[in-house]
Amino acid sequence: MTVDLARPRSRRVLGTEVLLVLGVSLGQSAVYSAVTIIARLTADRPLSQQTATLNASQSPRPWLDLTYQLLGIGFALVPVLLAVHLLNRDRPVDRDGLLARDALPEPGRGGAREALGLDGRRPGQDLAWGAALAAAIGLPGLGLFWIAAHLGVNATVVPAGLPDLWWAVPVLVLSATQNAILEEVVVVGYLMTRLRELGWRVGAVIATSALLRGSYHLYQGFGAFVGNAVMGVVFGLFFLRSRRVLPLVVAHTLLDVVAFVGYALLPRDWFDWL
Repeated sequence: MTVDLARPRSRRVLGTEVLLVLGVSLGQSAVYSAVTIIARLTADRPLSQQTATLNASQSPRPWLDLTYQLLGIGFALVPVLLAVHLLNRDRPVDRDGLLARDALPEPGRGGAREALGLDGRRPGQDLAWGAALAAAIGLPGLGLFWIAAHLGVNATVVPAGLPDLWWAVPVLVLSATQNAILEEVVVVGYLMTRLRELGWRVGAVIATSALLRGSYHLYQGFGAFVGNAVMGVVFGLFFLRSRRVLPLVVAHTLLDVVAFVGYALLPRDWFDWL
């Protein structure tokens, strides 16, 4: 017996699904980030004199701190598994020819992993593109960060607040990888695929993905919002052209590893120019 997996889900069902996935992941982060920037702007001190600490210590007891760090990294990846599962569950059909590139492969032929470019078919090419994207985003990003800091529209970002212990660097690398997988799979691969299935225009899809990326970084300040939104546009265009998320994961991981581990290992006076 042949089961018809080609029947598309209704727009209402897909729209509700998107809201729920974002609600348990980066959409929730965007809401908290908006509240945080309001709190910062209405505080007694200017935004430029406030601090946003990433990868903060969770406990003064080292073993408990490590446990909390690893649990946070692990549970943060659950929405990624949910998004891939939902994409893999059905195979939408392009009825008007506009969404042919967004249709998932037949079950048993890679499913959502193949459709999103999360498979290992092109490791060398994915690594090369990831490194190129990291360089293209990272260097201008440093300049934008410097400008934002001197304009007073960003908080002082502390990329790593972990104690100086043996597990700090491995945890920072894991945290960078987790951030990359979560953001690129959910905000680029999943969200852009679903919005295209809902019939959104390409420009609106890219803008929505980019603005969402910027919004959950807003707690760091307006420079972080703009910088990440621009990064979202570049990454969105790359995904629509290549249909591969893995190079974006590589690029994002490299950027975060350099920021997190570099801050943890380099002397503090190296950052005085920021």
